[in-house]
Order: sequence, then structure tokens, then C-alpha cells
Amino acid sequence: MQIAAEWDRLTEVMVHEPGMEIEYAMLSPRPFLFERTFRTSKAVEEHRRLQETLRGEGVKVSTLKQLIVGKADADPDFRHLLEEKIRRMVMFYGNRELSVKAKEEFQNSVSGLDSLNLFHILTLEPSVNLKKTGDGNPNYPTIYSNIPLANLYFMRDQQAVGSGGVIIGNMRSLQRKKETEITEFVIRKGLGATNVAKIEGNDFFEGGDFIPAGTFALIGTGTRTNRTGAMAAMRSGMLNFKEIGVVENPVYSFMEGAPRDPMVNMHLDTYFNIADSGVAVTSVELAKRAVLEIFVKDGDAYALSGKSNLYDFLRERGYSFVNLSVAEQLSYSSNFLTLSRSKIMAVRTENVIKRLLSDSVFPPHIAAIVKESLSRIGANNMFPFSSEVKNHGIDAIDLDLSELTGGYGGAHCMTASLART
Repeated sequence: MQIAAEWDRLTEVMVHEPGMEIEYAMLSPRPFLFERTFRTSKAVEEHRRLQETLRGEGVKVSTLKQLIVGKADADPDFRHLLEEKIRRMVMFYGNRELSVKAKEEFQNSVSGLDSLNLFHILTLEPSVNLKKTGDGNPNYPTIYSNIPLANLYFMRDQQAVGSGGVIIGNMRSLQRKKETEITEFVIRKGLGATNVAKIEGNDFFEGGDFIPAGTFALIGTGTRTNRTGAMAAMRSGMLNFKEIGVVENPVYSFMEGAPRDPMVNMHLDTYFNIADSGVAVTSVELAKRAVLEIFVKDGDAYALSGKSNLYDFLRERGYSFVNLSVAEQLSYSSNFLTLSRSKIMAVRTENVIKRLLSDSVFPPHIAAIVKESLSRIGANNMFPFSSEVKNHGIDAIDLDLSELTGGYGGAHCMTASLART
């Protein structure tokens, strides 16, 4: 698994089709890191269309469920590893006598469960609390889902594939910590990857903050990836680029002085992306405000060589810009997936921005700025069908992902790119 440039032809991705775990997030979206509630059945339909579209473009699409269940059914050694993982995961509480007995029974019964059942346990992480009723009835169980992995369908973030191999991330949000355990298990044991490194400790790194660009790569830092995480990624041996730009994810001038919403510009790909060699899609305002440190390859390490901002760094390397308005950027325009040179799969942003405004997601002062931005550019001239996109020769496939984007992300966030050629 190696990817040198975001514009190389996409050949293989891993995705997770949302399951029962996202139903929990509908109870209280923000604590689950979601932007808003949405219709989960419609979201699953959208995700299946995304998969079908990718396959129609010649991309090999593997779902997490297929990879785990299929491998477990076909490979006894993998099945054994999965069973051991499940035995360690499920916890029993309550009455000591009852919980000890129940745990022992469960440990012995795991080998008799089907592989799909084991997969569901992975995504829901249930625990059992047992109480004695004292009235001759069966003991009373309460089932908890410790950390239902509602964000798992955003498969970009758990890892990044660079020019040297795979970097398993270290998620900063407690709600997402367990996700890398699953994807690392699949990548190492299911897919058999050997060129793999892992970020650990207080170094935080998430795949949405990584964009490879041929001779250089960019790593965003902010509320998710921290600077030491970016440094750890550079030391991992999985990045063989001449230069790496470490970018401090910025905010708009109108957001300064107010408490920063940690979900705005949480990753580099929420305000920046690359559609082809020399073609950046971003808010130019944000790109100019994004402080950037330039690291140059020096033997087996990277050495700091200077500072700039994202806009100037790219312009000096021959890049032109598709400038995103505030309305476009906040509706996931930059969160497209590049399929090949100047061909992208993008969110139908017109639908998303309408949904965000109708659901009153934005604070009043930001909603006013978004509406002014919309009136200026016109809803029919939004990314990916804007004049700037056409002038740059970008071919866009747009998908209605207006339900799925309620979890905070678009097509780029929802796909773990495994191979490009």
C-alpha cells in the first residue's frame, strides 16, 4: 500500500457502510461529534450509491464488514485472532457471582458465534450488567454500548497511506480512539500489509490531515492532529517526500475572538484539497491565513527549512487555485475524492447548504455570512459546477450525500484510499 499523489488514479478503497452504531448518534449528535441528526436509512442508501459509483469508475471497493467477515469465514487463523479480540472486549459487571459466571460462559461460547455477530460486537462494544432479582425470575441484564463507533464510516481518519506505506493514526477524540484498533487489525492481519507504522502516546495524527502531492506532502495540525503527531508521522518511515509542509489549520477572520468550534476546519481536507498536479481547491482566505512550516528531507529525517503560509507555498510551486466561498467551504466542497487527474467525486453542495441553513446548524452571525455568500455566487454556481471549476478543466461527479454529511464530512472523509497508480 503506497500513495504518492492525490491525483494518481484511484484503484482501491476501504469503506464502512454505516450500521446500527450510527443510530446512537441520533440521540445526541454533538457528543458523538456529529453536526446534526439525519435519516439513517437514507444515509445508508447514499453510502451504497457512493460505493456503486466508485465501482463504476473501476475502483475496487472493500467494505470493512466484507473484509472482516469474509476473512474470518475463510481463514481459521484470522478467525482465531478475531475471537481473542472479542473475548478481551466484552465486559461483565454487577453481581460478582453472576458476572464471573456469565463472562466464563461468554468466553466459551465465542467460537460458536458467527463472524457477522463478532463484527457487530466490534462496532458496538457491548457490556453486560447483571443484577439478581430475588424473586425466582432469571437474573436481570442491562446492556450498555461502551463506545458505539458512530464515526467509523469516516474511514479516512484512522490511517493515512503515504509514499512509503501506511501510518496508523492516533485519534485525539475519545469517541474515536477505538477505531484505529479495528482498522489496524484489518490492515495488518486481514490485508497482510507489512509496511505499517503506528502513532502512539500523546502524538495525535488523523488521516484527514494528510494530503500527498508528488514531490511534497501536507499535514494539517489543529484540533485533531497536533504538531508532535505530524513530527511522528515524518519519523515513521512511511513518508518519502522531498518536502513536507506542516500547516496550522486556520479560521476565518470573522471567527477570531470567539470560542473556536473544534469541528470547523478540524482537518486539512475540510478546507483544502488537490484535484490535479498544480490545481488546489481551497478558500484562498484560509490558505493565506494558514501558517506553514517547511521540512526538507535530510537523509532519513526531515529538517525545518523555513516558514510560509499555505497559499504562498503552493503558488511558489506552480499551483493555481479554485477559490471556495464561505458557503461552499462550510458545505464540504473541498471534501471531494480525486479519482484521477482532474476528475473528482464531490458532494452536491447546493443540497448540503440548504440543509444546514434549514436545520439552523450555524450560529446566527455565521448564518448571515453564509446567506450573503450564497446570494453573491448564486446557488446554481456552487462547487462543483462553478465557473472556476470549469475553467480549470475539472470533471466532477456529484453525489447527494446530504444525510451522510450530517456526521461532518464528505466523500474524501468516507473513503480510505489504499492504492493509486
